Amino acid sequence: MDNPAFTCDDGARSRQGGKGGRTKEDLQPSDADSSHETRIPRTVGAFSGTAIIVGTMIGSGIFVSPKGVLERTGSVALSLLVWLGCGVLSTLGALCYIELGLVIPESGGEFSYLFRGFGPLHRFFGPLPAFLASWIINLITMPASTAILSLAFAEYCVQPFFSVECPPPPAVIPLVAAAACWLITIAHCYSVRVGTGMQNLFTVSKLSAVAPVVAGGVYSLYQGNTRHLATGFQGSTSSVSDVATAFYSGLWAYDGWNNLNYLTEELLASPAVAVTFADRVLGPVAFLIPVGVALSVAGALNGTIISTSRICFASARQGHMVDILSFIHARHLTPAPALLFNAVLASGMIAAGNIDNLIDFFSFSAWTIYGLVMLALLILRRTQPELPRPYRVHLWIPVVVLLVSVYLVVGPIADAPKLEYVYVLCFLLFGVVVYTPCVFYGHSAPGMRRLTELCQKALEVVPTDYGAKGPC
Repeated sequence: MDNPAFTCDDGARSRQGGKGGRTKEDLQPSDADSSHETRIPRTVGAFSGTAIIVGTMIGSGIFVSPKGVLERTGSVALSLLVWLGCGVLSTLGALCYIELGLVIPESGGEFSYLFRGFGPLHRFFGPLPAFLASWIINLITMPASTAILSLAFAEYCVQPFFSVECPPPPAVIPLVAAAACWLITIAHCYSVRVGTGMQNLFTVSKLSAVAPVVAGGVYSLYQGNTRHLATGFQGSTSSVSDVATAFYSGLWAYDGWNNLNYLTEELLASPAVAVTFADRVLGPVAFLIPVGVALSVAGALNGTIISTSRICFASARQGHMVDILSFIHARHLTPAPALLFNAVLASGMIAAGNIDNLIDFFSFSAWTIYGLVMLALLILRRTQPELPRPYRVHLWIPVVVLLVSVYLVVGPIADAPKLEYVYVLCFLLFGVVVYTPCVFYGHSAPGMRRLTELCQKALEVVPTDYGAKGPC
């Protein structure tokens, strides 16, 4: 007998008895126009799609990750090799995601790929990887990513008003970070077009921050300032864990290459590297760099919030998150509950967060999922060879990404386990406990129906009309 919790109809969820046995008709407002389609409108064109990828990849990482990579590798030469490896790995991963995005043209990114790849293999264990991916992405990686970007944005925003000798009060950066997170979230709740328009603007403006850094670095090398390169591999680490966590920092700078698939997400004395660079190279106009970097990070934050809400929205449609997260605003047609849910979790991480620890927390979780996605790609090649594949990567590419993912996850645990990794593993185990009664058997907590109705009225949200036409 088919499991009713996983009956998939082109992105529309068909549930019988799950989450209190509620159907879309139970929750649709009585005065709704039945002829009007309730769905997120298609507003992301070619330029906006490119802006989301560029905007999320060129964000905070290029400005805050160099410190972590250099500290953990111990030498300039090894750190440059790590940066090269991060670029190659991200490129290979992006090529695999192109194939998956064309084979499975659904919103939800990793959730959709794992659901389609593993789901048919077993009634109980098949859908489990997709649930655990949505569990980790919605509750750990995406809120952590939002928190990191918000903190980086706040750091560069306040930097021009303070100095190393007179740092900002401890509460200033978290408060500015939370304000930025919520302002962008509210803008996305208001309009999909406003959100993508902001992304286009931020993507263009962030070049004003990146270009001077690149040009200044090249000019400095041209003048003969190569003393730091002369040390070569001197002081390089031999620790498996240090190299893996150096990759964590570097890969954070490259992360964002997969975000469009969701829509078919420093030195101790001077943690803001670009500010130190500007002081030494640009002199009297150095204050412009923090402003440009803040715009760059704001663009990455904006793109991440766009992507985050879509995977939460997609997994809720399949019954892997609570129903309310699959609803959209009745008038603005935006996934407001998913957006607000991410903002609440990100605010908690902002309050407790240290950027370096959050990057480790994010990267360990993210590369666990990326490895599973590569395995899903290989399974789809084997089990569903008849699917149309306009683009097909060479077989060795997902295999290499899978093997590197295993190293990035297992290496730090085996060599030097940290508390952040233990938290993620415990969270995974707890996800299995939640999956069995709440998703596989479709039971819901007492009062969940009433809570959903209250949230629906408070937020003015309704279920979506995703049927044969597929998701947005």
